[in-house]
Amino acid sequence: MRKLFGGFYLLYSAIVFFLLMLIVCPFIIVSMAIFNEKTGRKISFCFLKCWAWGFSLLTCLWFSAGGAKIDTTRSYIYVGNHSSFLDAVAIVICIPQAFSPLGKIEMLKIPVFGWIYKRLVVMIDRSSRESRDHSVAELRKDLADGQSVLIFPEGTMNKSELPLNPFYDGAFRLAIETQTPVLPFAILNSRAHLPRTDPLLLNPGLIRTVFGEAIEVKGLVAEDLEELKQKTFKAVLGMLE
Repeated sequence: MRKLFGGFYLLYSAIVFFLLMLIVCPFIIVSMAIFNEKTGRKISFCFLKCWAWGFSLLTCLWFSAGGAKIDTTRSYIYVGNHSSFLDAVAIVICIPQAFSPLGKIEMLKIPVFGWIYKRLVVMIDRSSRESRDHSVAELRKDLADGQSVLIFPEGTMNKSELPLNPFYDGAFRLAIETQTPVLPFAILNSRAHLPRTDPLLLNPGLIRTVFGEAIEVKGLVAEDLEELKQKTFKAVLGMLE
């Protein structure tokens, strides 16, 4: 019975997800076409917020943010855990400024969502060195323009029983090279509401995101990368625990 309810709820939530995407998609496409890239992203982010809040209200999946206060006049490299498809909604609602996320190129295959994804996400094909280099160049450009970026440093969605998988170096190398502070966050219970391994267990409720204090990188050099990575890992893991 539990999975039967979860199946209907999952189907309903998926329909809401894609219908709302269809509604905001034209506005995002027009915004990106009319305005320069930086302005277009900010306007598109407002429409994306409308999509996320609409999804939340219609599905009874609530999202809240807490923790450290974020200075939205600064640019950050947001770094956090990734364990559920609900994380996409959580970050849009909870991060208080526009940002450029780094995402897998495979997501382009998802109908409707892929159209928006192509315009707002810096895509990466991890199997291609050329793609990885191009993605880093795009993120550098966004940071130079004053845009924050978001990277899930586990590299992919966490399907293990561990609360957090080891981090890749990329986010921290970029932080040091661009001298951009790292802002750790933890999405506490999205996996409990939509398990990656069993989506039929989807259930309504509150998904909480907690932000840690920004980790300054001013003066750090390449040799400090491992220390920065471990410091951020401990910060995210501490919030999860």
